[in-house]
Amino acid sequence: MIAPTQSSVLRNVAAPPIPAAREWARGYAGAAGPMIDLTQAVPGYPAHPDLLDRLAVAAGDPAAARYGDIAGDMALREALAADMTRTYAAPIAPADVAITAGCNLAFTMAMVALAGPGTSVLLPAPWYFNHQMACVMLGITPRALPCAVGAGFVPDPELAATLIDATTRAIVLVTPNNPTGAIYPPETIARFAELCRARGLFLVLDETYRDFLPADARPHDLFADPSWRDTVVQLYSFSKSYCIPGHRLGAIAAGPAVMGELAKVLDTFQICPPRAGQAVLSWAIGALRGWRADNRDLMAGRAAVCRASLAQLPGWRIDALGAYFAYVRLPESAPDAISVAARLAGEFGLACLPGPFFGPGQDRHLRLAFANVEALAIASIPARLRLLAG
Repeated sequence: MIAPTQSSVLRNVAAPPIPAAREWARGYAGAAGPMIDLTQAVPGYPAHPDLLDRLAVAAGDPAAARYGDIAGDMALREALAADMTRTYAAPIAPADVAITAGCNLAFTMAMVALAGPGTSVLLPAPWYFNHQMACVMLGITPRALPCAVGAGFVPDPELAATLIDATTRAIVLVTPNNPTGAIYPPETIARFAELCRARGLFLVLDETYRDFLPADARPHDLFADPSWRDTVVQLYSFSKSYCIPGHRLGAIAAGPAVMGELAKVLDTFQICPPRAGQAVLSWAIGALRGWRADNRDLMAGRAAVCRASLAQLPGWRIDALGAYFAYVRLPESAPDAISVAARLAGEFGLACLPGPFFGPGQDRHLRLAFANVEALAIASIPARLRLLAG
């Protein structure tokens, strides 16, 4: 029997990082206390009870079992466009918005529409691993846009300009950033938009964690200029803001030229997004605005506890912190990040992701997704890290 040949492309794609990290924790015997899982960016609290009640009803509606529009149900597109108009103080129309089956799929479909095999895109590095993985799967070269520790991991438009070549189709920005938590200033985002316009590139702006910006922060002013539709593609996720990652709903905002091509991708990759969640979110966007604000403040409190807790540890340093994440530098005396992460999970019940999962040159960092757990568990992190030093 001759075995069939599998995809050669996927051989160049890393294994899923979070299951790999959780495998290290399988041998943990509980000596240091309950497992603290800081591997995955999920909100450590449930969805609003009214949202859950409505989801149960919507799931039982026969209409939710039928196909919907490939770009998403109009009620949710209208609600999201209105929310964006309010957030950015700029007019966004339902035609500018498409709903997707999660933000990871939104990114992948955007790459299909904007780039393609043999092209390249610039990713801020350290990068979000699923962005890098999706590009490799699609035959797109993910090229690192190094983000310096000294700049708080905020990317530099001038450096980006030197990295653009004839194959480049887009620059990707992620703010607040995964994995570092860095928040890009609106002025920096504007400079990247100017660079992309000047060089004929798309600016892909992943704002999955937008709703966890500080209360007084404005994300950016790109949408105030109607010409944004020519070059800007924005990605958004409902998973974190509404605590429904299992319902897989995200969104893309773009102009008509991109939307026209994207329609082909939407019809092929998803046919339509999950419908029960769409029906409920069209209500939740307006009705739960205050609840979202409360959760933003809750996350800011957890971030403050994380900062204060790690400040107790000589040699450990938070190089960036924001939204759901702390990007922590190891002490000089510690071994490499993969060794540290494996030992923390297996021996001391603290599961996190090592920097190399987010690209080369990250051997001295760990990502702590502190949103997953309550403040008391965050405050206990130093005790686990002290065990590492013996």
